[in-house]
Amino acid sequence: MHESPKPSEPALPAATPAGQRIMIVTDAWEPQVNGVVRTLRTVAQELRAMGHVVEVIGPDRFRTVPCPTYASIRLAVMPRRRLGRLIEAFRPEALHISTEGPLGIAARRWALRHKMPFTTAYHTRFPEYLHARTGLSPRIPYALLRYFHGASSGLMVATASLQRDLAAHGFHNIRAWSRGVDLDLFRPEPRHDWGLPGPIFLYVGRVAVEKNIGAFLDLDLPGSKVVVGDGPQLAALQRRYPDVHFAGELHGAALARAYAGADVFVFPSLTDTFGLVLLEALACGTPVAAFPVTGPVDVLDGAPNVGALDQDLRAACLRALQADRAACRAHAERFSWQACAERFVANLAPLQA
Repeated sequence: MHESPKPSEPALPAATPAGQRIMIVTDAWEPQVNGVVRTLRTVAQELRAMGHVVEVIGPDRFRTVPCPTYASIRLAVMPRRRLGRLIEAFRPEALHISTEGPLGIAARRWALRHKMPFTTAYHTRFPEYLHARTGLSPRIPYALLRYFHGASSGLMVATASLQRDLAAHGFHNIRAWSRGVDLDLFRPEPRHDWGLPGPIFLYVGRVAVEKNIGAFLDLDLPGSKVVVGDGPQLAALQRRYPDVHFAGELHGAALARAYAGADVFVFPSLTDTFGLVLLEALACGTPVAAFPVTGPVDVLDGAPNVGALDQDLRAACLRALQADRAACRAHAERFSWQACAERFVANLAPLQA
C-alpha cells in the first residue's frame, strides 16, 4: 500500500461573477498517462481561464494500492471520509464525477446522501475491457454501470456513435461532450527522423491487451512499425515482435515530433470511446488508419483525404499512405479545448438551478 504525500492546500481564489466553484472527482489522474487524464487536466486549465474555480480530486490525495493487472494505475483505499471532508471544505456549486472507481463511487454516495445533483462521464468501455482481459460477459458490468450513472443529472460522452450505443444499452440523460487538441504543441513540423526504412507506421498509446495492438503488429506492411507507449503488455509484445521498434513513452514536443515523423498513424483499438491520439496525429499532419468503430468514425467524420477506415486494417494502412497531410491538419483544427470546456460547463447547467 502506498501513502501519497499530502501537500499543503492553499486557499482557493473566489470565482469570478460569471464563474462557478467546480469540483471534479476522478480515479484517473496524474501521474497516469492516458486520454482521460489529458482531457481532465486540459479542461480544468480552460475552465480556470474562463473564471471558474476548479478543484480536481484524484488518487494522489489518498492511500493507494495498485490496480489488479495494471500496477501503474493506483486506486484509492477507503476514501469515503476524507473525500467527504474535501468536498465539504471546497463547497462546490457543481460536482462532476468522472470515473466509476473507488473515488467515483464514494463521491456518488456523498452526493446522494446530501441531495446534491452531479454529472458523470463515460470515458472507458469497462465491459468490453473486462471481456478482453477475463472473458467475462459484458452484461453484468453494463448493469452496474447503468446503476452508477442512472443517478446523475447528465452522462457526458464524447461521440455520437457512443451516445447511440449507450442508449441501446439502456442509459439515459446522455449529453454530448467532444474533445480537443493542443494545436500549438501538435503540429506538422518538426518531424522526427526515426532512422528506419519507410514508410513509418506508428502506434501511440497504452500498451495493453484492450488496445488490440497485435492486430497492427501482425500486418504485412512495407517499411517499419513503431510503438510509442508503455503498459502491461509491453514485454510480451517486445518478445513476440522483435522487428518492431518500441520507443517507450514520449511526452510533449518529443511526442509531437514522433507523430509528425510517421507516414501513417495506426489505431487498432475496437473499444475506445474517442481516441485523443487520433486528433494529435492529425494535428501533426499524419493520416489515420483504423477500424470503422466508435472513435475513428466520429473523429474522421467523413472528412476527405485524412486517412482510411476499413475492416481490413492492412487495406486501411495502405490507403492512408495516399492521404493529404495538409488536409489532416486542417481537419484537426476543427477541434479546440476551449469549445470542449464550454460544452462541459453547459452540461453542468442544471446544477445551478
